[in-house]
Amino acid sequence: MKNNYRYNKNKRARIKRKKIFILSILIITIGVLIQFIIPKSFLTKDETVQALASNESDNSKKKSIKNISKNASNADDVAAIEKYINQQIKEPKPNDTDNKKVVYLTFDDGPSETVTPSILNTLKKENVQATFFVLGKSIDESETNKKLLKQEVTEGHAIGNHTYSHDYKYLYPNNSVNTNNFMLDINKTNASLKKVLGEDFSTRAIRFPGGHMSWKNTDQIDKIMKEKDYHCIDWNALSKDAEGPHKNAAQLTEEVKKTVGNKIKVVLLMHDTYGKEETAKALPGIIAYLKNQGYEFRTFK
Repeated sequence: MKNNYRYNKNKRARIKRKKIFILSILIITIGVLIQFIIPKSFLTKDETVQALASNESDNSKKKSIKNISKNASNADDVAAIEKYINQQIKEPKPNDTDNKKVVYLTFDDGPSETVTPSILNTLKKENVQATFFVLGKSIDESETNKKLLKQEVTEGHAIGNHTYSHDYKYLYPNNSVNTNNFMLDINKTNASLKKVLGEDFSTRAIRFPGGHMSWKNTDQIDKIMKEKDYHCIDWNALSKDAEGPHKNAAQLTEEVKKTVGNKIKVVLLMHDTYGKEETAKALPGIIAYLKNQGYEFRTFK
């Protein structure tokens, strides 16, 4: 009698555990179906609206990253600036028909985690836009640099392509442009830009490391640039933060004053890569000087 009772009790316990196990499996399966399989059409009206709003918000952010620098009211045609600078290299006093004082602040070799944030903070504080000639390798270096690139565009700054490697031996063996290597570097940076800013992002502004004016055998690369509607932007003033001995902020500011001189249109070369902390410190004073001289700050498109 006791054995039968114990047997029946154990049997009921086994059946109960089996039911609990089956029920648990059913609950888990239903949860998976709800999360992954049931289509959005089964969502409530409110949930559907929320999902659509989220998608629209994401698309809007992507659109702003792609288009804001091209549509900026303070951006000038990069082709016209290229022509102006090339004329000034050949003839120190090109004909300035409008006599309007304009400065284009340009920063090369970034973005960098140590200098670019300070540069961006100053530009935002001073309500000034600039053009960043970026390196693909710098973009790919870290997630922080990718976020800085996005910040540059969303805050109204223009982006130019400064090659991927900045490697003179690779780009300019024997001081002569290697067209194949150069275009591979340009295309590689374009790919890095698109990965961060969206497939529709593009830039027409190109800056040769060391400047287009510095190298031999440019005929072939110039032809390709023209075919692709790329425009090479050199400079006619600089802080010399990448030339000669190390300079402090005050010295960099003085170099800017000397090289700007009495020019009507100025393309000013500076750098926002690692080790250029003094450039970041000098920037507020440089901007103040240029404002006092009556310059308008503009970018490229």
